[in-house]
Amino acid sequence: MPNERLRALMAAGGWTYTALAQEVEVDPKSVERWVNLSRTPRRATALQAAKALGEDVHALWPALRQARPARAVSPELVALYEQRADIPVSAFTDLMAQARERIDILVYAAVFLHEAYPRLNELLAERAAEGCAVRVAIGDADSDNVQARGQEERFGHGIESRCRLALMHCRPLIGTAGLEVRTHGTTLYNSLYRADDQQLVNAHVWGVNAYAALVWHLRRHEAGGMFDTYAESFDAVWATATPVREEG
Repeated sequence: MPNERLRALMAAGGWTYTALAQEVEVDPKSVERWVNLSRTPRRATALQAAKALGEDVHALWPALRQARPARAVSPELVALYEQRADIPVSAFTDLMAQARERIDILVYAAVFLHEAYPRLNELLAERAAEGCAVRVAIGDADSDNVQARGQEERFGHGIESRCRLALMHCRPLIGTAGLEVRTHGTTLYNSLYRADDQQLVNAHVWGVNAYAALVWHLRRHEAGGMFDTYAESFDAVWATATPVREEG
């Protein structure tokens, strides 16, 4: 069955198989198969094509939205999501709400959490008040690595602005007992969202925005496993990070 949505968009925009193929750097026959046989391209290629056509990638290729069960691969791997945008914000906040001992967040900005869940600060403060150790590491907007990331993701100075916005969102938490906010300038290979023995890991791909990169949900199974690898990575970054002090 043909991909009629893709066919219509290409026709409306004057795209030929050859023109779109050149735009996303594939063979024209591949584009022809996308249209006539409803073949699904690789995610990175699909994102490029959707951007060129001005359409949502999932509207063109719904199969890219699916999460993949992964228990057969590792007892620690609960699920694999092909991009962060597939996960409702409640998946992040529900994990944090269930935490009893520890919440660790390692990001450059992740302002999507505050924007979609305005009670995030209250949630973190509540967990800290209940005895949870809460650590939040945000990207240092002036660091070389943050600025390089902006160029790699074609954000330009946008990522720096988002880091500053994230810090502004978190400033009301400064001084809260049991909760600490720091800034870091490390190369961020993964954004980490840990709540006790569960963790959402947003992998980063060169040239791809974080919302379009995959996420795996881990549950700690045994010492020295995948979960601990990322937990130790957080600790290593935290040790290099700079505490944010109260203003004034």
